[in-house]
Amino acid sequence: MARSHKPIVWGLFAAGGTLSAFVLPVLILLTCFAVPLGLAPADLLAYERVLGLLGHPAAKLAVFGVLFLVIWHAAHRMRITAHDVGIRADTLVAALCYGIAAIATVAMLIVLPGL
Repeated sequence: MARSHKPIVWGLFAAGGTLSAFVLPVLILLTCFAVPLGLAPADLLAYERVLGLLGHPAAKLAVFGVLFLVIWHAAHRMRITAHDVGIRADTLVAALCYGIAAIATVAMLIVLPGL
């Protein structure tokens, strides 16, 4: 029987979905509710503080890892959603979704080291 690379792809997809489910709600809670309502310190998300955090290589790697997995998960989810709503040009949709994800990944690789 031929070996498949699907478990690797599905593992990355699942990791992106898991991070989306656990990390993004916390970020929304902090940025949309906790800081504006005064439940967290006003300087929690200050530019200098966040920039200082992203100055550490481990933080850059963590941010890249989370965003990489979430972006590629979203790209695959958009491809499947397009198919579900009746857009059957799968090759074009896949190229568009994954192309945007690839551009975002390259942009992160360019921007994050400069921080």
